[in-house]
Amino acid sequence: MIVETSPGSFAKRANATRRRPRMTPPEAPPARMLNRMPAPSDSLELPHPRRLIWQSVWSMAESVGLPFGTYVAVTDLVSPDAGLLAGTAVVWLLIVARKVVTGSVTSLLMISALVLAVQTVIAVSTGYTWMFEFQFPVGNLAMCVLFAKTAPTRKPLVAQLAAEVVSLKQPHPSLHRFFQGATWLWAGLFLLATLGLGVMMVTEPYKLFLMLSTVVTVGLTAVGAGICALWFFAVIRRLGLRLHFTAA
Repeated sequence: MIVETSPGSFAKRANATRRRPRMTPPEAPPARMLNRMPAPSDSLELPHPRRLIWQSVWSMAESVGLPFGTYVAVTDLVSPDAGLLAGTAVVWLLIVARKVVTGSVTSLLMISALVLAVQTVIAVSTGYTWMFEFQFPVGNLAMCVLFAKTAPTRKPLVAQLAAEVVSLKQPHPSLHRFFQGATWLWAGLFLLATLGLGVMMVTEPYKLFLMLSTVVTVGLTAVGAGICALWFFAVIRRLGLRLHFTAA
């Protein structure tokens, strides 16, 4: 059987084939941009050494040196109760002056004022000698509780003091655990001072107790500062951080 085809039929088939739309692959969705947080800097910025030393010395002087110096001087000239009242008055005057001049008060100065106020109330309200001695371990116990309360938080007290005393305002995130550990360390030192002063208050005479309380307080403060400094440098060395000082 013979099937005849005409040229017209081939043309129609060719046109039908050409008119079919071609299948195109679906367009790929646009690539999403990942917004990454900037990586923390590998350096810690501190003020110029000369400014850093001056700022640290002044912070310690206004928080500890001036009130304690006033207390010692007035105690020798008048009486222990008068010395406590004078020291408390000085530290609160410093708070008022700082608030007026700078608009802010450092945590260290506020801590000194509150602790000294508690000690003054305890010692002056009764007039007994043993109550005057008792205010020393009570002051250290208050410091212990204050440090221990902030140690497990997001803002441990040592971190706040570092920002105020040495202007370490934006520390590396990896240093948070160090600040927590250092805060626990100071809480332990103040607890040790509380126990030691409590024992000496019972076993030692009045004048010897006053001398030993000063030695214990200064000694533990120096030990704590030294341990924290060595610990801090060991941590930043392990983390690969560098200290960078600003221009004068």
